[in-house]
Amino acid sequence: MKSYVEWYPIIIMLAIDFAFAISNILLKKIIMDGMNHFVFITYRQSISTLFLAPVAFFLERNTRPKLTPQILCYLFLSAIVGASLTQYLFLLGIQYTSATFACAFLNMVPVITFLLALLFGLETTNIKDRSGRAKVIGTLICLGGAFLLTFYKGKPLIHFSHFQDLSQTLEEPISSSKRNVQWIFGSMILFAGTLLWSSWFLIQSKIGKKYPCQYSSTVIMTFFSAIQSAILTFSTDRRLSIWIPKEKIIDMLSVVYTGLIGSGLCFVGMSWCVKKRGPVFTAAFSPLIQVIAAMLDVPILHEQFHLGSVIGSVIVIVGLYFLLWGKTKEMKKVSQETEEKKEKEINFQLHEANNEPEIP
Repeated sequence: MKSYVEWYPIIIMLAIDFAFAISNILLKKIIMDGMNHFVFITYRQSISTLFLAPVAFFLERNTRPKLTPQILCYLFLSAIVGASLTQYLFLLGIQYTSATFACAFLNMVPVITFLLALLFGLETTNIKDRSGRAKVIGTLICLGGAFLLTFYKGKPLIHFSHFQDLSQTLEEPISSSKRNVQWIFGSMILFAGTLLWSSWFLIQSKIGKKYPCQYSSTVIMTFFSAIQSAILTFSTDRRLSIWIPKEKIIDMLSVVYTGLIGSGLCFVGMSWCVKKRGPVFTAAFSPLIQVIAAMLDVPILHEQFHLGSVIGSVIVIVGLYFLLWGKTKEMKKVSQETEEKKEKEINFQLHEANNEPEIP
């Protein structure tokens, strides 16, 4: 039974990646329909809050610790970093590039999370050990693939007779040189979003220790995010017409799905996995979103593949393999040393108990 329990985080993360891949397709449809980015985020986070609030109230009413100002500050920061700004930058990046290319940037999340964890002391590495060298080499390879993703688009690999770039549907026809500039600008936006998304895993690791209630913390985070997005919406555009979707039924169904599943259950599941296995393990599953999204995008939505995206993604995944191999070896070594230490302590206690003089 213990072996099955160890697989739970893996199964949950695979389900989360599949749900995020579907959300990626729905995001593309919403952007093509012209919905305001902050309006979409406000709707999405509000639906998530309304859905999870009663669940959190009943499931965690007896185990919920007291909310302190420090925990509220962490949750407010988590809402900005993991929900409001990250989702906005991701949507903006899709607008300037493509949905599949935006997903390719998720390949960098494990590496950036690992580097940030090293910087803040949540992760350690020993260069003298094979596992430590593998983690460093994997990180460097991933960074090389990330630069290739950013600055090299390449030729399209699949041609559809009626294919049209997402950015072309949103803007007037422009020159190829200007489109390349937009592609690099979109890449920079996506990199900033990836950096924030990686930071969220570290913040969530801190929250999980201080407030170990996945449902309640997610409800508070999505509530803060909905307020933040609404304020940003009214500060940038005060027209009431932007709150009404053009494709009412389809767009609202997409918003409901991304709210209930994407911002609701997926964030709960990721928070649980961060608590059980740590931020680096949870972030390591991010590249699978691109693979699943591509399997759905190409045959259904005729999403385009470019040579640079494929080569860059392959390089990043190779580097990710080195990083995860080193991480796995390191975890096994730490676990073995912990077991040996416990065994020595038990033997020492037994030895002390046997050598105690009998009291007459």
